[in-house]
Amino acid sequence: MNEALQDLLDLLDLEQIEENIFRGQSRSAVVPRVFGGQVAAQALVAAGRTVPEDRLAHSLHAYFLRIGDPGVPIVYTVDRMNDGRSFTARRVVAVQHGQPIFALSASFQRPEEGFEHQEPMPDSPDPATLPTSEERLRAYGHLDRAVVDRFLEARAAVDVRYVDEPPYGKFGEPREPHSQVWFRTNGKLGDDPLLHVVLATYVSDMTLLDSVLLAHGRGGWAVGDVVGASLDHAMWFHRPFRADEWLLYDQQSPSASGGRGLGQARIYTQDGRLAISVIQEGVVRAPRA
Repeated sequence: MNEALQDLLDLLDLEQIEENIFRGQSRSAVVPRVFGGQVAAQALVAAGRTVPEDRLAHSLHAYFLRIGDPGVPIVYTVDRMNDGRSFTARRVVAVQHGQPIFALSASFQRPEEGFEHQEPMPDSPDPATLPTSEERLRAYGHLDRAVVDRFLEARAAVDVRYVDEPPYGKFGEPREPHSQVWFRTNGKLGDDPLLHVVLATYVSDMTLLDSVLLAHGRGGWAVGDVVGASLDHAMWFHRPFRADEWLLYDQQSPSASGGRGLGQARIYTQDGRLAISVIQEGVVRAPRA
C-alpha cells in the first residue's frame, strides 16, 4: 500500500462523536473545494457504521447541496430510517458551518439468492497495456505543470487509466460521448465489503462527466473551458467486487441541456461481471466572458 492510499483510508475513517453522529476530516481536491467523491464516500461510511454486519450496501442516492470547505471538518448525522427483515435504510446529512452541504440516502440488504442476468461487458483493452495517468499527463505540453502536479497528487491513491484520450488531452472537436476508464487502488485493501464499496464510490465521481465534455469538444477544468460541479449521484451495487482489482468504468452521456449534463455508466470486474451501475448529473457551463 502506498502512502497516498493509506492517507485516503485515514481520511475515510470517521471519528464517532455521539450516537449516529460522526466527524470526518477534509482536504482540498484539484480545485479549492472538497472533492465530491470524498463527501459521498465518508457519508456512506457513516451510514455503514450504523448497519448490522450482515447487511451489504446495494444502493445510494445523493445530492450535492453546497461547496465543501476543505479547511474545516465535516459532521455527518445519520437518521436510522428503517431496519427491516431484509433491508436497512439510512439517511445521512453532511454539515459544515451549520449548513448542510450534502445529503445521502443508502440502502443495505441481507444477502440472498434470486434471478440472475446482466448486460455483457463491452470490449476494452487490457489495463496493463494502457498508459498510467502520470505517463499521459506528463506528455501533455499544453497543460500547466502546477495543474498536472495537483491532479496527480489528488489521484495518487488510485491507478486510473483511460482507454482513449481524456477530454483535457484532446479537445476542440466533438467526439462520441463515450469514455472508458480502468481503475484500482494503488495497494491491497482488507476484506470488509463496505470498504470496497466506499472506495468505488470515491472514484466514481472522478470521471463520470467526461463523456459530456467529449460530446462538445471541451477539455474541462484542466484547460479552463468549462465550469462544472456535481449535482446528484446514484449508484447500485449488483455483485461483489474488490476495489483493489481492476474495474472497467464504461461511461456515456445521453443528454446535456439547461446548463446540466447527464452521465451514466456501468462498472465491470475484469472477468466480466457487472458490479455497479452509476448515474450522475452535473452543472456543465461555458465560463462567462
